[in-house]
Amino acid sequence: MSLKSLLRLASLMIGALLMGPVSAQHEGHEHGHEGHDHAHEHAVEAVAVAHDATHHEEAKGGFDAGQLIMGHIGDEHGWHLWGHTSLPLPIILYNSERGLSVFSSNRFDHGHKTYGGYALHDGHIVAVDDPDGTDAHHASINEELTQATWDISITKNVMSLLVSAALLLIIFISVAKAYTRRAGQAPTGLQNLMEPIVLFVRDDVAKSAIGEKHFMRFMPYLLTAFFFIFLNNLLGLVPIFPGGANLTGNIAVTLVLALLTFIIVTVNGNKHYWHHILAMPGVPGWVLAILTPVEILGMLLKPFVLMIRLFANITAGHIIALSFFSLIFVFGETSAGAGYGVAIGSWAFTVFMMCLELLVAFIQAYVFTFLSAMYIGAAVEEPHHH
Repeated sequence: MSLKSLLRLASLMIGALLMGPVSAQHEGHEHGHEGHDHAHEHAVEAVAVAHDATHHEEAKGGFDAGQLIMGHIGDEHGWHLWGHTSLPLPIILYNSERGLSVFSSNRFDHGHKTYGGYALHDGHIVAVDDPDGTDAHHASINEELTQATWDISITKNVMSLLVSAALLLIIFISVAKAYTRRAGQAPTGLQNLMEPIVLFVRDDVAKSAIGEKHFMRFMPYLLTAFFFIFLNNLLGLVPIFPGGANLTGNIAVTLVLALLTFIIVTVNGNKHYWHHILAMPGVPGWVLAILTPVEILGMLLKPFVLMIRLFANITAGHIIALSFFSLIFVFGETSAGAGYGVAIGSWAFTVFMMCLELLVAFIQAYVFTFLSAMYIGAAVEEPHHH
């Protein structure tokens, strides 16, 4: 709802509330009840008119900042390109009654139509009982079928995951071939760009946190995690395809990354590590009753911290940048001058935020990888004998 709509609704409601006492005084004391009923009817009518007016203005396409921001940071069944143009993605659904359904997301007409017994409702696919082409906003949702439907569609985040995986394969296969072809020679091109980053992860992250004896075993995972997060952070800042998705700001993705670190730490934990977790040496038994649950809780909280840290930092950066973009259009609806005035400050601050986000893209990849390396290092650390 725009600022103009809010002001109009407020003024009409105030007028409706004032109408009651004015009408009662005009009719006189002997007709007090009649005047009050008449004023009440006018008040209800005025509020209804204001409500219809605001809905009419929203129907004309008023700017919705919340929808813009949540649409970007959330997942969807299509990839918006520009204007009203979007890239349709495959819808893949399975239901025991209806079987397997595979079709393009453009069959939903941006969420306005039903197709194949399904419809898009608030970004989620639901089963409906209406025929194809029915207005999805008035379709009857079948809750029982919806709960029994498996949605394995290729969403925007899934597509972004596949694109980033393909890019990483292309980059590193190309670099590996360059090392084979130019063995013993100075690196050039893409090889020259990637080598310092790989050496940084090896020497300043893996070797320093895990130790020289064990670090090479975990280099494949640490390099994969670092470049996966770093590349997707950068792609999230690009407003056009193949960028524009908020993959590392999706808590499901950060959850899987954190679980991978947790599994590697748990599987590779040596006897020394588990002894310190379950029964800290040199600690009295009655203290262990308190300390051991705390250590176990700390072990479980480590992946949770990894998950939340990456998710929150990336998502917050996107929300801040989009909020300042939205200010231009919000103030532009009140007056063109206000829109242009705010645009200058919003544009300048957004450019600053985007530059800061470039730094954050690297820092968050580094922090996740370094913390993972520290947790792994603690799990494989050998006991010190004095």
